[in-house]
Amino acid sequence: MNGLVHIYTGNGKGKTSAAIGLAIRAYGNGHKILFSQFFKSTSTGEINVLENLRPNVVIIRTSEIKGFTWNMNEEQISHAKKVVYETFDSVKNQVSKDNYDVLILDEIIGTLNNGFLSCEQVLDFLENKPQHLEVVMTGRNAPQELIDFSDYVSEIKEIKHPYQKGIHSRKGIEY
Repeated sequence: MNGLVHIYTGNGKGKTSAAIGLAIRAYGNGHKILFSQFFKSTSTGEINVLENLRPNVVIIRTSEIKGFTWNMNEEQISHAKKVVYETFDSVKNQVSKDNYDVLILDEIIGTLNNGFLSCEQVLDFLENKPQHLEVVMTGRNAPQELIDFSDYVSEIKEIKHPYQKGIHSRKGIEY
């Protein structure tokens, strides 16, 4: 079976949830999953569940990135770029040394939009990935080059969200 490339994009809630749903489906069918997250390092309910699915689910996450990119100074941005690059390099190394069926690159599109990784770096990886590896990428504003390359592209559109009423993220629902 040839592995295909998916994108879950858009400004609505649920991109990561959709990717995790696919990971759970793959796990339930005996597949091995590498789940990576960029810009996310806090404990969440979904990470707690995925950690219980080891050894068939391996998790790689960025660490040490504090705050949102629009609030970072030059030094913090430089550090964040280094951490993102190291995380992506770790993912590539893990893919090359182990036989995964599914790779989730959660929020990798955000790394492109913020200039932490280039579209060329990601496309080069996708063009040279193991043939059987299914890859899922998430994040807002997917670049057209990635959309053109991918086999599946789903846009999750926000119509209404509780934060518009001042309701903040709730444990067990948003994280």
